[in-house]
Amino acid sequence: MKAETKIMYQRLEALQLAEELGNVSRVCREGGGISPTQFYEYRKRFREQGFEGLRDLPPIHKTHPQTTPPEVEQRILELVAQHPQKGCGHIEQLLKLEGKNCSKPTIQKIMERHGLGSRYQRLLKLEKEHLTQGKQLSQEQIKSIEKANPCFKERHVESKAPGYLLSQDTLYAGKLKEVGKVYMQTVVDTYGSFAFGYLHTGKLPDHAALILHNDVVPFYQKHGLKIEAILTDNGREYCGRLTHHHYEIYLELNGIEHRKTRIATAQTNGFAERFNRTVKEEFFDIALRQKLYTSVEELQKDLNEWLKHYNYERPHQGYRNMGRRPIETIEAFKKSQQSILEEG
Repeated sequence: MKAETKIMYQRLEALQLAEELGNVSRVCREGGGISPTQFYEYRKRFREQGFEGLRDLPPIHKTHPQTTPPEVEQRILELVAQHPQKGCGHIEQLLKLEGKNCSKPTIQKIMERHGLGSRYQRLLKLEKEHLTQGKQLSQEQIKSIEKANPCFKERHVESKAPGYLLSQDTLYAGKLKEVGKVYMQTVVDTYGSFAFGYLHTGKLPDHAALILHNDVVPFYQKHGLKIEAILTDNGREYCGRLTHHHYEIYLELNGIEHRKTRIATAQTNGFAERFNRTVKEEFFDIALRQKLYTSVEELQKDLNEWLKHYNYERPHQGYRNMGRRPIETIEAFKKSQQSILEEG
């Protein structure tokens, strides 16, 4: 006897026993193997279909009437890409103008399913597609990305390797009691965002050159990398006559090309600009509020600890690092170059 037929006979016996005892609950409780609801369903089917009514019914594959049609979901993704700064409410209204209906919670679920739930995720995806796939962006998309990531303004710059192009800028860090104004020379590698910071009390060419001489050049020499060029604005600490300007002289002696942002254009030193905003919000604004510094050296010591975390411990989500730490991006480049040499 087949297992299915055996089960059908067991159900029939339960029906017959309940008929004899007049107690459905007792039969179900003491070994009928079915619930009262199932009992009444089997009894109904047995009366209508006979013994065949006790057979298991095939599973019902239910459809979900609320499932968003594929064409609507695709349109939502298109609108989200076109308007990355806008939320679900705006997308819902745009859909209605096209004669399509979809609730805000559903739109949000669709966005999250495609990794676009937050504005940052949407902007990062657009930035990545533009830089890796050549995706053409609208002015609205470009403006949105530049607002979130100033260094996107430098997307025309091809950074082929660590040291290929460094970005340097001066940041006003704050004011220390009995010391005065403190500035930071910032240097950021445009390839993987590895950053350097040197504090001083002025904005002189010597200060701009010192961070290169003490920190930047030795770092790249240690890793066997060459510094090809440095991008700065046209500040006095960076620009002057080659025969008298210490910063210009230092670059010349070390064979480093000096590139400058154009005056009176929208182009900015975006990589350094973004880092300056980060270090100001995450370090200077907090450190100068929580601790009373009496010297630049004391502040520099704490800044060095923060820079260590930024470069060696903190994952970066930009398109160049993709979740790696800046030092890991540099090491990955060195490893890839070594593999090429070994294969050659």
